[in-house]
Amino acid sequence: MLTMTENAQTAVKSIVSNGPEAETAGLRIHGGDNPSSGFALSVVTAPDAADTVVDEAGARVFLDEGAAAALDDQVLDAQVDDAGGVRFGLTAQV
Repeated sequence: MLTMTENAQTAVKSIVSNGPEAETAGLRIHGGDNPSSGFALSVVTAPDAADTVVDEAGARVFLDEGAAAALDDQVLDAQVDDAGGVRFGLTAQV
């Protein structure tokens, strides 16, 4: 199952806290059926019924079926630039 670094947890919580219903909301990752097309991210108020929920230290990420399968052995990391923008990255779990 996807895991998150502390940086990713902080970034996800920060992004989600700016939206409505922050207590139940999360960052949804969808796609992954075709690795060359990448993934899409969106802030949603709740997971879809078929989503896998990853909740680490209050940072909630919802994965659709394609993303859950593609990211099963990955670690989500985040870097924040000087302007406050967030760049997410993935590495293999050790």
